[in-house]
This record gives sequence, structure tokens and C-alpha cells, in this order.
Amino acid sequence: MIDKRVETVEQALAGIEDGASIMIHGFGGAGVPVSLMHGLEALPVRDLTIILNSARFLDGYAPTIFADRRVRKAVVSAARSRGPDTSSYERQWLDGELEIEMVPQGTLAERMRAAGAGIAAFYTPTGVGTDLTEGKETREFDGKAYVLETALPADFAFIRGTRADRWGNVVYHGTQANFGPAMAMAARTTIVEVAEIIDEPIPAKDVDTPGIYVQRVIALPDGR
Repeated sequence: MIDKRVETVEQALAGIEDGASIMIHGFGGAGVPVSLMHGLEALPVRDLTIILNSARFLDGYAPTIFADRRVRKAVVSAARSRGPDTSSYERQWLDGELEIEMVPQGTLAERMRAAGAGIAAFYTPTGVGTDLTEGKETREFDGKAYVLETALPADFAFIRGTRADRWGNVVYHGTQANFGPAMAMAARTTIVEVAEIIDEPIPAKDVDTPGIYVQRVIALPDGR
């Protein structure tokens, strides 16, 4: 019998080790897997690659991950902190202790989707001629320049949904979905926290992320 439910955050995060690459869901505060981020904070893992839309969300919800210098590289579409002071991760970047790879938001989403679809790379016009694409291969199609971007997979994905069933099918609430479907496809192990897990299968027409892309689901009321 398929049952992807786990009871504790520790069980949900089992297998995360030093050097892991982790995608973290969320955009503008929607779909942020707060409990899983807190759980990661409690793990003694280092040398992480973190992939998410905005670095300040990880810094805001689980600040010791950056403060303790446990991140080697951050792949993000937004890296600036909101306040007037320089954040911990910004200081590390300025000091050469943290690598930050800036990626245009649409390109970030497409790189993840490509990884899930088995596409090694793709061409896009986004960023051509800017510092973000310096050193990357470019090619002209129909008189327009495009840059080659590679797929972006990860070892783990942390996702927040509204509801799931024991098979791992997930439903999001509105914009809570944001990067969730693409991240679930791109990660080898997808972990989803939801407000509710039901025993009956969610109707196919209501499923946003199919359970085939999800390995673990956990019911956690704390999240967005």
C-alpha cells in the first residue's frame, strides 16, 4: 500500500547530508515551507547549495543557516536584503565566503522545469548582453540572440501545500503554487508539508502536483 506520510520533521528530512542541494519553495511569502526550514536549521549539515527565489526568505525564517556559514552556494533571482543593514549572507558574499548565482526569475523556473522534463539545456533571450549571462554560450535564431541555460536539478525540494493525500498528490491554494510544481519535478527527493493529509485520493482534476513527483508528505499546521 502506497503511503508517503511521515510523522515527524526528522523523518521528513532524513538523508540530508553535507553538500546537499536543496530547493526551497516560496514567492512573496506564499508557499514558504516554514517548518521544514526550521527543521533544516536544526540539522548539523554544511556546505549546502540552496536554490530559491529570494535569499532573504531563508535568512528571515531560518537565519542561523546563513549566520553559521553552512551555505556554500545560493542560486536565486533576488539576493538583496530588505533592511538598511547588510545581511549575513551579503557580508559573506562580499568577503568571498559565499557564492551567489543570480538567475532571472523566469529562467530560474524554466531551468527547474527542464530538469524535471529531462531536458539538459535550452536557449532563451532573457539576459543576453548582461552580466548575468557573461561567459555563456550564445546563438542566433531568426536574427535574435539567445543564451544557453542548463537544467537545474537538486537533491531535495522543500514545498508547502494546502492539502495532500497519502499517495503524495498535492493541492496548493492560489499563488501558493508558484515554484512548487517545477521544484517537485526537479528534485530527487521532494518533501511537502501541508495543513491536512487525507486518506482518500484527491480527485485528479484538483491535483496540482502529482504524487509521482513526491516522496514524503507531512501534516504541519505552521506554514504559508
